[in-house]
Amino acid sequence: MESVSSDFAIEVLKKDAQRIKMLIQNQHNSLCISQCKAFEEVVDTQMYGFSRQVFFAERIGLLTEEEGHQMLSDLEGDLNRLYTELYENRYESNESHKEA
Repeated sequence: MESVSSDFAIEVLKKDAQRIKMLIQNQHNSLCISQCKAFEEVVDTQMYGFSRQVFFAERIGLLTEEEGHQMLSDLEGDLNRLYTELYENRYESNESHKEA
């Protein structure tokens, strides 16, 4: 069995985190994101799966606990910024429609 480097594991996890971010960024219908429980559940499921991958990488020594927490924290922060941006764009769009 080949060994897996820590750098390789981190790169794979970063790609998975990017995939989750793209899932949200590619949703052009912010109304769906803000009101669609199914979409919220998909993101929650993706985040849970990602957290399990990180935990596994920690357990087998590919990541330190600190690195794992940082990866999860970074992804959660990125997702919060994306959600905030979508909500702000939606609010601005609604305000501009009211003025017209």
